[in-house]
Amino acid sequence: MKIAWLALLLAVVAVLLLLLSGIGVQLAWWKFTIGFALLRWAAYFGLAAAVLGVIMLIIPATRRGHVVTLVIALIVGLGVAWMPYHWMQRARSVPAIHDITTDTVDPPAFVAVLPLRRDAPNSAVYGGPKIAAQQKAAYPDIKPLVLQQPPARAFELALTAAKDMGWVIDASVPAEGRIEATATTSWFHFKDDIVVRIRASGAAATISRPSRRRSACAGRGSAGARPSASSRRSRRPSRRS
Repeated sequence: MKIAWLALLLAVVAVLLLLLSGIGVQLAWWKFTIGFALLRWAAYFGLAAAVLGVIMLIIPATRRGHVVTLVIALIVGLGVAWMPYHWMQRARSVPAIHDITTDTVDPPAFVAVLPLRRDAPNSAVYGGPKIAAQQKAAYPDIKPLVLQQPPARAFELALTAAKDMGWVIDASVPAEGRIEATATTSWFHFKDDIVVRIRASGAAATISRPSRRRSACAGRGSAGARPSASSRRSRRPSRRS
């Protein structure tokens, strides 16, 4: 029955739209807004494939001889539809901000990456008390990291951790206790600029770091995963001390 193959075709189209949503933005074929639209349509086609597959599986006359095809369409369709839905739910669970810092009172300042942000719509200057309040409400666990290590050793650990995570190091200034880097997200290749500041704190060292997205896509548009990753990254040197 040709309609069974229609369900599979819808699932295939959904997969293609899903892949193109990210690849097109990565290769600069179109802006991220088009990528988001493709994600949405991928979900629609995936749901259509799944619904059609379920209906045809329920009816004996339509499923006869096409069970495997319909099951594949159902599984693929649901899988594709789940990804944009999951990302959207995560994005909606966080504040629409592009600026996350471990020190909201005295956030580290960018220096080396400023030329890279020349045309960025998002400012390199911290957003102030309003942004700090939103961040603290959503991510109360993101704070400066205190290591029981001399600043020089803490600097080495932070720099090693940044490299291990695939960040592109834009500046490494041990004398100032400053590391600047750029992290790239996996799907849309958004650029997150990061500065790590290491300060002496008695016999220990305090590590603070903000992360600011260059693109206009922020908070809800960034799939909501970046701040939680930031929290994990800020703690990584402690596991290496």
